[in-house]
Amino acid sequence: MAPGNATSRGVTSDETPDTPEALDLFRAGDHAAFERVVLAHRDLVRGIVRRYVRRDEDADDVCQLAFTRAFERRASFRGEAPIRTWLCRIAVNVAINQRNRNADLDLGDELLEGVASFTNALETSKLVAAELWRKAEKHLAGLPPKQRLVVELRLFHDLPFREIGVLADCTEAAARVNYATGIGTLRSILKEART
Repeated sequence: MAPGNATSRGVTSDETPDTPEALDLFRAGDHAAFERVVLAHRDLVRGIVRRYVRRDEDADDVCQLAFTRAFERRASFRGEAPIRTWLCRIAVNVAINQRNRNADLDLGDELLEGVASFTNALETSKLVAAELWRKAEKHLAGLPPKQRLVVELRLFHDLPFREIGVLADCTEAAARVNYATGIGTLRSILKEART
């Protein structure tokens, strides 16, 4: 991440990175403002990248590249969506591009980590969810890419559908439909697996 002094050009250590002033400094290339954005949103970005990447070192590489791209393209951030949405969209694109370019990068099927989210979404018990965990992982990876992305963003990151729509490059209504369809598919597959 870009080095910088946390108090340069008027960005104080207690200032939120999402204020209009801080975002103006970010767009202008202020390294301290950029670092504050990274610190505020890196866990979310890494969590999303981790859905596509198995190894921690690969996730770190993809995140670093995503934040580098964000800094390079900072002037294109118009503030129409929250900055976290813009960052996550860049991260998803970088992860998918890296997967397509580099067969050695360990991307793919290690998707499900939160039994509670999975249990609630599939309306099943923890015991049953844990038993079906491995089966569901394979089927989640088999969903169409947009459905998979929408399901993951909703299940694992609890993002609102409006934000998911921006990340998945669709409308809020389409994000809701993709989620319902994806969850419905998973429920059907898992129901068959239980019988």
